[in-house]
Amino acid sequence: MEPILNIRNVSKTYQSGEHTLTVLDNITFSVEHGSTMSIVGPSGSGKTTLLGLCAGLDRASSGTVELENIRLDHLNEDQRAQIRNQYVGFIFQNFQLLPTLTALENVMVPMELRGEKNIKARAMDLLGRVGLAERSHHYPVQLSGGEQQRVSLARAFSNRPRILFADEPTGNLDAETSEKVIELIFEINKQAGTTLVLVTHDLELASKTRRIIRLKGGKLISDENTDVFQASAAGSFRKFN
Repeated sequence: MEPILNIRNVSKTYQSGEHTLTVLDNITFSVEHGSTMSIVGPSGSGKTTLLGLCAGLDRASSGTVELENIRLDHLNEDQRAQIRNQYVGFIFQNFQLLPTLTALENVMVPMELRGEKNIKARAMDLLGRVGLAERSHHYPVQLSGGEQQRVSLARAFSNRPRILFADEPTGNLDAETSEKVIELIFEINKQAGTTLVLVTHDLELASKTRRIIRLKGGKLISDENTDVFQASAAGSFRKFN
């Protein structure tokens, strides 16, 4: 089976006056269909930048990014947006819900963009799966952080994505709420057979995925399965600093 995501010799640089800032330096890896993977590393290591390149939110300065055998670096922004709507789901640390829409309407947005029919019933089903059917007509401001992230999770799966990108999905949640959200992410992801790629500082969360790649200073310094990673991390802190 061909990988769903291929990253080859990807670098990302920014020009600041006469200086060039290298955020990512020659990154190469691939992700198999249906697998789960974490990207970990200290702040400033390039994790979120890499996730954005994988999802087609930005373009690499050099190298190639292929999603479902489509070269994202050959596409313009509108074309990449179409690919995201067709294949990709997102969960963000700050939820990214539209404040003027209800929970139900937020979940319906991706389906409306795809021109699907009978979307209200599917959106309600998804809200029911994350335990928010009774809160469907509430606006984001009326929901707790955990509830907003569950709406975000329902929205992420509303377009039946082939790959789900999660950027610090529990970063703004307390420990108890984080645990519940994590359980939901993995449960729904497994049921849907979706590939999962998440960025996190949390080693406990990262260890729940089958594979972990670690960045430092914009470079990929390790690529390990979770058994190896857990053994090497025994006795270390729970979070990277």
